[in-house]
Amino acid sequence: MRVREKPGENRLHETAPVPSPQPLSRLRERGFAAGFRYPVSMTDDPRQRLRQQLRQRRRDIPAADRIAAAEALAAHLLALPFAHASGHVAGYWAMDGEIALHRWQMQLPPQQTYCLPVLHGKRLRFAPWRPGQPLVSNRYGIPEPAVDPSTALHPEEMALVVAPLVGFDPHGRRLGMGGGWYDRSFAFRQRQAAPPWLVGVGFSAQQVPSLPVEDWDVAVDAICTEQATLYPEPLNA
Repeated sequence: MRVREKPGENRLHETAPVPSPQPLSRLRERGFAAGFRYPVSMTDDPRQRLRQQLRQRRRDIPAADRIAAAEALAAHLLALPFAHASGHVAGYWAMDGEIALHRWQMQLPPQQTYCLPVLHGKRLRFAPWRPGQPLVSNRYGIPEPAVDPSTALHPEEMALVVAPLVGFDPHGRRLGMGGGWYDRSFAFRQRQAAPPWLVGVGFSAQQVPSLPVEDWDVAVDAICTEQATLYPEPLNA
């Protein structure tokens, strides 16, 4: 794992103890977040408990720190070696304490078109969107562009996709919401190289020492936080 750190930083994040688990009723109320996140079944699963704890940790980040983190994250995203790939690039509508992408969106180069995810069947599609254009709430209450999902872009048509993380580890393994939409939509990346380039983003506080890997997990090409960029090895060329 290669890590690009901020000057003066000697590690990505000093992992703090995970807060005490919140009541399951609280997690049921917040059974989804935006973009690639979907309702998940509640089971006595260690990964589910970890998701609950990390989501609360994310929500607890003060507003001033969130603003600064969004600015720093944008700089890391724009510094990626594939950051200027031409075509359609996707972000997400930040909810549930997720790190915001507005600063990155505002600084995209002219050869890129910003998109948001659109639910279509059991997979994601993507539609161009700019501030001020109409949005509708999907069946989970997540804003998405007001388009016919059947006309939206397929995942294979994207140049770059940025997805929010619930957690990640120093090896570049990621933890999402558990609905599997990201993995289903980009399963073809297990058989072929980029594009689309896949980037997971989150706060440095969401790092944990280690995460298990499932056969169906789709690896990301990079993970960016407000503090550093991690490149899981090997990085697709």
